[in-house]
Amino acid sequence: MPSTLGFSKRTRLASLVVVLAVFMTNLDLWIVNVALPAMGADFSSGGHPASLGSLSWVLNAYAITLAALLVVLGRIGDRIGQRPVFLAGVVVFSLASLGCALAPSLWVLVVARVVQAIGAAAQLPTSLALLLAAVPAERRTRATRGWAAVGGLAAAAGPVLGGLLVEVDWRWVFVVNVPIGAATLAAGLAVLPRPAARETGALPDVWGAVLVTVAVAALSGALVQAPDWGWAAPRTLGLLVLAVLAGAWFWRRSGRHQAPLLELHLLRLPRFGTANAGTLVFGTGFAIMLLSNVLWCQDVWQWSALRTGLALVPGPALVPVVTVLTARAAHRFGHGPLIAVGGVLFSGGMLWRVGFVSASPDYVRDLLPSILLGGAGVGFALGTLVAAGVQSLPGDRAATGSALVNSVRQVSSTVGVAVLVTIVGSRVTASSTDDFRLAWSLAAGLALATAALGVQLARTAPAAPPAGQPRPERPLARKE
Repeated sequence: MPSTLGFSKRTRLASLVVVLAVFMTNLDLWIVNVALPAMGADFSSGGHPASLGSLSWVLNAYAITLAALLVVLGRIGDRIGQRPVFLAGVVVFSLASLGCALAPSLWVLVVARVVQAIGAAAQLPTSLALLLAAVPAERRTRATRGWAAVGGLAAAAGPVLGGLLVEVDWRWVFVVNVPIGAATLAAGLAVLPRPAARETGALPDVWGAVLVTVAVAALSGALVQAPDWGWAAPRTLGLLVLAVLAGAWFWRRSGRHQAPLLELHLLRLPRFGTANAGTLVFGTGFAIMLLSNVLWCQDVWQWSALRTGLALVPGPALVPVVTVLTARAAHRFGHGPLIAVGGVLFSGGMLWRVGFVSASPDYVRDLLPSILLGGAGVGFALGTLVAAGVQSLPGDRAATGSALVNSVRQVSSTVGVAVLVTIVGSRVTASSTDDFRLAWSLAAGLALATAALGVQLARTAPAAPPAGQPRPERPLARKE
């Protein structure tokens, strides 16, 4: 690096590199959902679009892989250095995005999405560490908040950007990652810091990652295929049995392995366990809402991808606004009350759709109030659940716990998509209104359960610490 480059300029460039990468991976959730119906039309068979069950693997293959590898690749970054792992993740994600864009069939696209998720799993846990290493100590709190806010920016931009790209061709939702990845790689090689690798002992349980992948994939497959195969069909029952066996084996390994993927003793921390349960429940309802709105607008109301993206913008755009406005309230009242309010608001948004939905397009009466209530609910609850989980951890487990929380979010996304497919079936038509009502009612119930967990968090909150000090929570001793 030339010596003429000042520290402040180098810091800004390094921060921009991290922001670009995090924005790219967060954007994926929103634009791929909007593009899903167009993918189904392109990968038609016998004159019929690909089934919703098959298309769901475009979302779930990514989410399952990301959930399984976040902890593994985060630990590898700690062991060999965050910079090489991060840059390798950028390369893998970008090349896999190109593979997605060129995929000749649906299942080639699914495989490319798995590889794409490997790249994302390498970037996400290392990006924050690199950002904190690049900025002065007095600016790290601000930098952390900015890093977290990138997800909100991607949520606000994603629906419209996805709609615009799909108007050209759905493959452009993946092509757009390639120049962003190339710019990130070139700048990253020049300006990213080289924080020292930290020796962390044994690598995390890779076989545990395989087992959790098998368990979640088998459960998702059973839920997705049951409407076509039948709940009592041998294939459905076989997948359910496989999910149970793999999950039980994973749990057993987690209790015995010297570096488990899931540190079971962390779940015994009252606030951490409750926050993760809330993340799983709320994330499932959120995934149901997100995909169901896209399917409703494009397959029932017959709106274009662009019109759908524009229609959905107010909800995600409200999320970062509410998150910022409630920051002081979280500090004053704690996480629990905000989560409870968020759950109630989100539930109200889903119940609004149950009561006012119509197969004839009526955006102002039907969809807009629902997505505004839902966006406000997400702003109150989702980020607060993550913060509640991470801040309840002892300092030496913050990185591991953060990766675990994000893994739970990905699992909840997979479960939500699979449950929605189970309810609405393989084909969405104007006659699917009752099925959608059932899905939205379930999402409302999950949000109310999240509100109840928020109340529980409020009851288990530790005593207020002295001003300026973090809230302590006594960690439980791990039983060997």
